[in-house]
Amino acid sequence: MRVAYQYRLLPTSEQRAEMSRWLDMLRLQSNWMLAERFQWWEENRSSVNACPLICYLPELKDQPDYYSQKRSLVPLKQDRPWYKDIHSQVLQDMVKRVKLAFDRYLSGDSNGNRSGKPRFKGKNRYRSFSYPQASIDWIDGNKIELPKLGMFKVIWHHPFPEGFNVKTAIITQKADGWYVTLTLEDVSAPEFTSEIEPTKDNSIGIDLGLEKFLADLDGEFEPIPQHFRKSEQKLARLQQKVSTAKKEVAPEID
Repeated sequence: MRVAYQYRLLPTSEQRAEMSRWLDMLRLQSNWMLAERFQWWEENRSSVNACPLICYLPELKDQPDYYSQKRSLVPLKQDRPWYKDIHSQVLQDMVKRVKLAFDRYLSGDSNGNRSGKPRFKGKNRYRSFSYPQASIDWIDGNKIELPKLGMFKVIWHHPFPEGFNVKTAIITQKADGWYVTLTLEDVSAPEFTSEIEPTKDNSIGIDLGLEKFLADLDGEFEPIPQHFRKSEQKLARLQQKVSTAKKEVAPEID
């Protein structure tokens, strides 16, 4: 079982500047990788019924994917040494974000729902980065240590549940400051499994409606719960009682 808790960070001015610098570098590289995918897709895709007889054929290139763009991080750090300041797992997670955004645009999610075309991020539109392999050892009292960023004070407004381990850490910049979202996992919590195999005999169909709440296969109807209507009538009576009540006047003090 997994849960997520968000806490407010209290970074120093140097830490705020460094995290903003990380976000800017990640945004630029994310836009470049997204442009690389769009360029290959436009140059190598042609509809069967709309292929021109005479056209320019560009030099064939391998389709960029998660692994090829992940390997490109090595020469990136050689050509732009300042990218070495960013934690390696944070950079790899940025590549994964580009992959997921492009995959949802082309193929959709597990339910087949496709999202819109990914957009290039402008200044201050890339607001978070992730440590995909966080650890509970990063936490020390009221502080948390983020690799390559240092120790941060945290407002622990909600205690950790017992038996949970820290899996990921997402650092987010909001209008009122910086926050860390910790994903916690409890491997000891059993997952629900049913030993009964559903069949036609032990299953029942339910149809939801407007006049009746539901109807089952046996023709039984369940009325719509009128919680709001009952509460509305009770509230009207109480408001009428308050409006007719006499107000007590406080005595004057000489």
